[in-house]
Amino acid sequence: MDIFNSLLSNLNYGTIWFLMLLESTVIPVPSELVVAPAAYHAASGNLDVWLVVLFATIGADMGASINYVVAYFLGRPIIYKFANSRWGHACLLNQEKVEHSEKYFDDHGIVATLTGRLIPGIRHLISIPAGLARMNYWKFLLYTTIGAGCWHAILAALGWYLHTIVPESQLNDKIEEYSEYIKLAIVGIVVVAIVWFVVKYALRKRKTI
Repeated sequence: MDIFNSLLSNLNYGTIWFLMLLESTVIPVPSELVVAPAAYHAASGNLDVWLVVLFATIGADMGASINYVVAYFLGRPIIYKFANSRWGHACLLNQEKVEHSEKYFDDHGIVATLTGRLIPGIRHLISIPAGLARMNYWKFLLYTTIGAGCWHAILAALGWYLHTIVPESQLNDKIEEYSEYIKLAIVGIVVVAIVWFVVKYALRKRKTI
């Protein structure tokens, strides 16, 4: 924990990349407390906000790819065994969470790797069912990049905005407060988008009958 706190207090492009790599595996690193503060400092001129989003997204891609490859080659029994182990629980992981991410993937298909990156509780695990399903890696990487990039851009916009209204001593509290509203809004948008795609698909299929 001291190591994470040290990294969080010394944010640069390398630490942003590394922490987002960890966050996209199974290690509980809150992206809100990495990307938003980094963008806050970027607003002060210490970093470039576009590079913050870029390095965060590259890190997320690499972390998600690790999950994908592990799931692809090891399979469901070993993934579940790890999730139920002491190490899995230390990473705030359990079989129920993995099953939940699998159900989301099964319900929404490969686009779940994009929308799932925006949903709390699913974001860092959605690469596991993609690997288990042996989804085409390049499609997986494309959707992961888009989803992670959108999420990091939202967090960067939040951090940049907070620089104009709160001192750094209040930053983390405000990030947590605003993040809850953002998560709710994103879940709503994702639900509407999924419903729209389902209805559109059903209407198209009906016309072909």
